[in-house]
Amino acid sequence: MNNYQPRAPHPERTAVEPCHTTVHATSCNTQLTPGEGLRIGQALGLRHADVGSRDRVIRIVPRTDNANGARAKTRSVHVIPVSTALIRLYSEYLHVEYGALDSDYVFVNLFGEPVGAPLRYQAVNALVGRLRDRTGIAFTPHTLRHCHATDLIRRGVPIEVVSKRLTHASVSTTSSAYVHLGAEDVRAELVRAGVWAHQGDFR
Repeated sequence: MNNYQPRAPHPERTAVEPCHTTVHATSCNTQLTPGEGLRIGQALGLRHADVGSRDRVIRIVPRTDNANGARAKTRSVHVIPVSTALIRLYSEYLHVEYGALDSDYVFVNLFGEPVGAPLRYQAVNALVGRLRDRTGIAFTPHTLRHCHATDLIRRGVPIEVVSKRLTHASVSTTSSAYVHLGAEDVRAELVRAGVWAHQGDFR
């Protein structure tokens, strides 16, 4: 039995003009995972009311009643800033593919039965499996989250900001589990900090 509820009116739905290129739910979902650093459970639990198009934010709301069993793994609401590109992609997704479907959930079954029901973990794992087969690249949705955190650190984003973005309870969690920096990353940071004059300086 499906216990998803009809979609409530969303005042921000028209805040972004829909583009005219074809977009897939998988594009929006994979953009949320690596590009914004969300856990897969946070993405699957998103409701339309959680997307603030005007403010360009996504609200991560811990809920125990998600029909698809999605878990945010956080005790409090987190407000995460997102890119304009993601908001545009979300608008395209609604305009081109979501259409008249009536659900509170952002990610739903578009083709498989029951159409309109919240997307589940199994469906995402199946999609990732197909992508692995096609590309020959071994990865999981959580791998993308790790890569996002590492990329932010490499770009010089403070660890406190990365931790906040990943909705971690403490900075130590981010530092110990999600940041994968190699020797060249350390070298580049020393150069950027002025400790070394250039990358060939091994003082």
